[in-house]
Amino acid sequence: MEKALKKYSPVFVLPTLLAFIIGFVIPFAEGLYLSFCQFTTVKNAKFIGIGNYQRAFSDASFLNSFGFTVKYAVVAIILINVIALGLALLLTRNLKGTNIFRTIFFMPNLIGGIVLGYIWQILINCVLSLTGLPLLMLNSNAGYWGLIILTGWQQIGYMMIIYIAGLQNVPDDLTEAASIDGATSWTTFWKVKLPMIMSSITVCVFLTLTNSFKLFDQNLALTGGEPNHLTEMLALNIYDTFYARAGAQWKGLGQAKAVLFCLLVVAISFAQLKATRSKEVQQ
Repeated sequence: MEKALKKYSPVFVLPTLLAFIIGFVIPFAEGLYLSFCQFTTVKNAKFIGIGNYQRAFSDASFLNSFGFTVKYAVVAIILINVIALGLALLLTRNLKGTNIFRTIFFMPNLIGGIVLGYIWQILINCVLSLTGLPLLMLNSNAGYWGLIILTGWQQIGYMMIIYIAGLQNVPDDLTEAASIDGATSWTTFWKVKLPMIMSSITVCVFLTLTNSFKLFDQNLALTGGEPNHLTEMLALNIYDTFYARAGAQWKGLGQAKAVLFCLLVVAISFAQLKATRSKEVQQ
């Protein structure tokens, strides 16, 4: 039986492999080639070398978007994971109504980013108008914190569920032994629970990191990059370069930015996975 499975395993792998090649490898290779071209359509491309990349690195709006995205990602990753872990700790103490609270916190994750963006745009603008401050389209600080609040509200519940699963897998023997040894709740969390849930932390940090860098729909709906592109993130900058401007030179530039964006996210994600996985405890 085992020999038969090994013999015919390529047959079962083939459909998925073909789908991966057709849906990812070929489009990626073609996109990589187009990043070295000026083009209006895939069939109408003129190779120009690294000119698009030179323009991308000298594009002030692209560099500003990168800085804003990094600034947003650092704060969002920390806040989302700290709050989600705190809620997970509270909701694994067998309190009354735990399941209801878990459902309530998770529900925002089910709403689309565009819808959330417009909802929070209305809410934040109402608050700003009552306080006499400039509205989102005129206030870059409000746009920055608005994005963090919006994405935090959407993602915290999802990360909380992952942390709850991790905490529930911590062996009771370890926490009981720590309690017998006189460890405080904080010591138990720091020395016992935290090392045991590092796999959950790896997953949550990876998800929040990638979500932060590729954030698009919420950014488009909430601020649209205003005022004056100061709240424009990388994905929205690439979209505006590729679609909002006419001409072969802009398509090529947008494609080069997309390739750089992809390589950046992949590099940061792998670095994060390597850093957090090295601290995981084998159970």
